[in-house]
Parts: sequence; C-alpha cells; structure tokens
Amino acid sequence: MTGSRSLRLGVLYPREMNLYGDRGNVLALVRRAALRGVELEVTTLGLDGGDPEEIQSCSGFLIGGGQDLDQLALAHDLVTRKGPALREQVSSGAPLLAVCAGYQLLGDHYRTAAGDLIPGLGILPMRTEAGRRRLVGNILVAASPGLGLANPLLVGFENHSGRTILDPGLPPLGRVVRGGGNDGDSGAEGAVLGPVIGTYLHGPLLPKNPALADWWLFTAADRTGTTIERSQLDDTAEEAARREAIRITLSGSRSRGYRLLGRRPRIRRTG
Repeated sequence: MTGSRSLRLGVLYPREMNLYGDRGNVLALVRRAALRGVELEVTTLGLDGGDPEEIQSCSGFLIGGGQDLDQLALAHDLVTRKGPALREQVSSGAPLLAVCAGYQLLGDHYRTAAGDLIPGLGILPMRTEAGRRRLVGNILVAASPGLGLANPLLVGFENHSGRTILDPGLPPLGRVVRGGGNDGDSGAEGAVLGPVIGTYLHGPLLPKNPALADWWLFTAADRTGTTIERSQLDDTAEEAARREAIRITLSGSRSRGYRLLGRRPRIRRTG
C-alpha cells in the first residue's frame, strides 16, 4: 500500500456493538480522511463475516459498545475466530480503538453482575469485574501526553457498571478530570498499549475529539505507508462543539452530567 491514497477500516460487530451512536466514530473517520486526501473504505467484520483474509486487508479497527448479552453472544467468535488475525494485525502496528464493552473485551475477561465470565482477547493486560454502582454521566479526561494530541482534553459520556483494573505497567488513556473512569476511584480512564486505545468514552467519541480521530488516521497511514495530509484542518465547528461539551461537563454536578437535563432519564444497562 506504500504511496497509496486509501485506507481500510474494519468495524467489528457494528450491529451488536453500536449502543451509543458508535457509528458516529466511523463517519468521523471517513470524513476526516477525505479532508486529508485519503479514501477510507469501511469493511464490516460481523458475526457472519470477518475471516482472516478480510482482517488482514484492514489498515485498522474500531469496536463499539454493547450490552452484556451482546458481549456474551459475540465473545466466542471474537476470541476464537477473529482473535488470532486481530492480534497479528495489532502487533504489526494496526490501530485499534475500542469503546466501553469493546474496551472490556480487549482484556483477559469481564465478569458480569450475573456471574457470567466473558473471555477477552488478552490484547490489553487488564480485567473487568461488575460493580454495584453504575458510573453514568458526562466525563472529561486529560489524555496522556505520549499520544501527542493537539487537544488532549477529551470529552465524552460514560455508562457502565464494569470496574476495569489495569495490570501494573499498563498506562491509562488519561487521568479523570470529571467523571468515573475505569473504576470510579483510581482516577485512571481507559488504557493505551502501542496502537491500541480502550476507553469508556462514547456518545460517540471521535466527532467531539477530532484530535483522537487524527491519531487513528495517522497511525494507520504510518503503518501502511499511505500518503496523508497532516496539516491542521479547519476545526472551527468541531472545536466549538468540543468546548461546549467541556463547559457542560464542568458546570454539572461532580458525579452525574445527566442532572443538567432537569430530570433523570431512563438509562439502558450496558457493560
């Protein structure tokens, strides 16, 4: 692919893992790739597809969030059928962005409140256990400087009962400024290992944090030798939306951004 002007995005289980508008992450990547002179082809890697050849043809991957039942339904397919090729791609530098339940599936396991043990890919050295209290609301995270993001203050929404415990030495995506993060106590949010990012931020994540979308695109381009425009885009609209989301998050109650709505909405149970 050296010198090419195209990339291929593999979207894992878009039907099952699209609980909080995760398709918005796909649309953001396609749009920003086009603005940077690159065609981003989208390949669906669902339960009825995603053989090793398809996975090997992808420049990078996304997986979104879903409910516990969705995780149970696809875990075997992810770990046994897609897992070997995915691990090989990631080890060669392919970016993988995983959100909420998708993030949990990158670890050793997720133990649900019902006691079900959902096996993970083992790409990130961590585990997740269901907690008694849900972490729900707007969240603000100061991303690790090592990512080199132009705007390192990330904003999103979290809704999870899972408590993710990182093994010693696994760095988080960032430190919680407002919200719960991995476990509600440590101040850590998400995890980063090479070209892999896992996070509880959704809503979706990339439209509100275009610098993170560019991280994915640049990582994929570097890995494949794809020519991509790297100058700063005109992100006036995106930056206005991001700043407004940050303002709302900081002006809300410490633990629950949804109180700004004036009434407590019905919350669907997710990982």
